Amino acid sequence: MAAISDLLQAAQRAVPRESSPTRAAANCILGIFILWWLFSTVKQYLRLRHFRGPPLAAFSKLWHLKTVWGPKAHLDFYDVVKKYGNLARVGPNDLIMEDPELVKRVLGARSTYRRADWYDAVRFHPNKNNVLSMRDEDEHAKLRAKMAAGYNGKHVQDFEKKLDNNLSNFFRLLGRYVDAGQPFDFARKVQYFTLDVITDLAFGDPMGFMAEDGDMYDYIETTEKAMPSFITLTVFPWVVTRILSNPLFRSVLPSDKDIIGMGKVMGIAKKYAAERFGPDKKVQRDMLGSFIAHGMTQEEAESEILLQVFAGSDTSATTIRATILHVITNPRVLNRLLAEIDAAAPHTAQPVIADAEARALPYLQAVIKEGLRIFQPAASFAAKEAPPEGDVWKGTFIPGGTRIGWSVWAVLRREETWGKDSAEFRPERWIMEADGGSCTSAEKLREMEGVWELVFSYGRHQCLGKPVAVMELNKVFFEVRSLFSRWAQGCV
Repeated sequence: MAAISDLLQAAQRAVPRESSPTRAAANCILGIFILWWLFSTVKQYLRLRHFRGPPLAAFSKLWHLKTVWGPKAHLDFYDVVKKYGNLARVGPNDLIMEDPELVKRVLGARSTYRRADWYDAVRFHPNKNNVLSMRDEDEHAKLRAKMAAGYNGKHVQDFEKKLDNNLSNFFRLLGRYVDAGQPFDFARKVQYFTLDVITDLAFGDPMGFMAEDGDMYDYIETTEKAMPSFITLTVFPWVVTRILSNPLFRSVLPSDKDIIGMGKVMGIAKKYAAERFGPDKKVQRDMLGSFIAHGMTQEEAESEILLQVFAGSDTSATTIRATILHVITNPRVLNRLLAEIDAAAPHTAQPVIADAEARALPYLQAVIKEGLRIFQPAASFAAKEAPPEGDVWKGTFIPGGTRIGWSVWAVLRREETWGKDSAEFRPERWIMEADGGSCTSAEKLREMEGVWELVFSYGRHQCLGKPVAVMELNKVFFEVRSLFSRWAQGCV
């Protein structure tokens, strides 16, 4: 109360003494504002008072803001659910879950939960939706239907061959450095590869990062620098819908006229989309061609190309980097993986293993699954909104309109599912004991796989790019054996 009194006195001093009517009006307005703020804060606190969490989070979004601004948000959210349990409070109107059954209930195809305003912040243009940001469930389903065939490769000519060609280019690029005995940034080269793969599959041409052997248009650097600001908008999504959507603020946003960064890629997306429409339209059997054949408009195509480049490349690159790091720092895993690959190599397609062949290698598949489990490619809050009538989970009432996000990091480290060594990278957990693994039953394996699939989200929210990503990982982790062999010998 002392702080409120000080605030009133400061406001009074700011008003000229000879202007008593003005001072009285100012005091009245300030008093009304403070009373409104107090009433709103207390009311919001009481709605979710039966949920525990960091004390500040119950009254302010500052805790959530501080968390997502930092580089370890996934660990901070994990610590919260470890301390306070499932459905911990992380904001005045925000809860976070880590129970996989609740996650499936919220994300399921028949769920009454809807996308919260969190998704408004993941638009590339303040006034244009993409398949990730769209909150209208019916429109979202229609848009996904237009894109499904393109992502699963059914209507894309030479889908697997394009991936193979880019993978061959990737190892030629790395080979130049290895042969010359020069050090190189493997993490950055991986992103060149994933960017070229997704653009080649999407609109028929790799963007050229590997050929350039550089960060074209400073795209990677500028997006990495912008990421903290981008994530911050998910805490305050009204900034996108009410402020950045105003033409007065257009100059602070990326533009398709830019020569570098996201704006340059927006221009490329606009160009490729425009080529597929009009009297002289180009018809190609790539992902974009499939989208359009299934009814996608030119404006939708521009947004989806951007999403493919932004999300499709970074997530795959993250998985490749993290999994390789875990493999090469674990000699037991590295040697067992190499043994399986070396035994299979003489009998596989050349120069790149076929996807079907890679799927038949049990330890390779275990490594990929464990890599995705131990370090997920995306760990966003991704809030959904409880139905107006509210919901009840295991006897606990969740008021209508409450935003509920989830910690995929926590879900995939639950000891109830993964055991006491849930934080360890151990591919053997995916292999039956009879085959040299540690899984004790088929039932346990099914349970783990049912939780693991949440890596790609779930139900109507499941990642459309899953088929591309899985094929990419199958091939990369087999063909990288030449580098694995050098790592095993301590030469790289």
